[in-house]
Amino acid sequence: MANGGGGGPSGPPKKRTDSDCCSAGFLKNVLHIFNVVFLIAGLLVLGVGVWSVVAKHQFVALLATSTYALTAYTLVLAGGLTILAGVAGCVALCQENKCLLLMYIFTLLLIFLLEAMVGILAYIYEGHVQNELSISLNATFIDSYQMNPEVTKAIDELQLEFKCCGAVRFEDWKYSRWLTENPGVKNLVPDSCCITMTEKCGVRDHPSNIYYNGCIYRLATEMSEHLNILGGVGLGFCVMQIFGMVLACSLYIKLRDPPERQSHTNSTGTSSRT
Repeated sequence: MANGGGGGPSGPPKKRTDSDCCSAGFLKNVLHIFNVVFLIAGLLVLGVGVWSVVAKHQFVALLATSTYALTAYTLVLAGGLTILAGVAGCVALCQENKCLLLMYIFTLLLIFLLEAMVGILAYIYEGHVQNELSISLNATFIDSYQMNPEVTKAIDELQLEFKCCGAVRFEDWKYSRWLTENPGVKNLVPDSCCITMTEKCGVRDHPSNIYYNGCIYRLATEMSEHLNILGGVGLGFCVMQIFGMVLACSLYIKLRDPPERQSHTNSTGTSSRT
């Protein structure tokens, strides 16, 4: 007998399925592609971090704070975690392992926080590095040269690499403890100030023999460039992390609560109410 109200016979409830763009299979494929890019990006981040540590490690002793070193080492840690997370993500996707996938999501969140910290620290410190060096570098040159072996080596390498002499100008050296406390020293400046470095070449301060420009500006410029690179890599990588976390969370929800189970639950509930 036909139902009243002109309605046709009610058929069985339709089984709800995911659309192709939201299915677990589609999300897995996208995450596989993301993971490949993620691993490559992890290697890049690790490389940038190691480069930052190795390229300027000798000058860290001249900085008043450890912010630069902390930023670089945090980037190295984030790069290493990215590679490990990428491998864990591949295994989780291949096995559809929900526990591994959940661990992958939390690792992405941790890396996101590390990268955000790197970016924020780098950009904040970049704005202060010039002032910090202006205040501290001259005192370091005057008080620590030939008094602290690590600082002495850093100053000599700085003057050789950047072709500079003294913090602000070569005259800074006349006030150094190295000269004022050792009157027997004949040098007017360290040998590393010389255009052509030879033993005892620093006894002459003629412009044909030594560099006259100071090191503060060159070092500040170099450190600022490195910090901008670290900050750009850190914050740029954060955007990728957000995309990955959204994909991984969506897939986790699909695997935890697939549409077929929801349809079966809905069908059972409808039958019991009939």
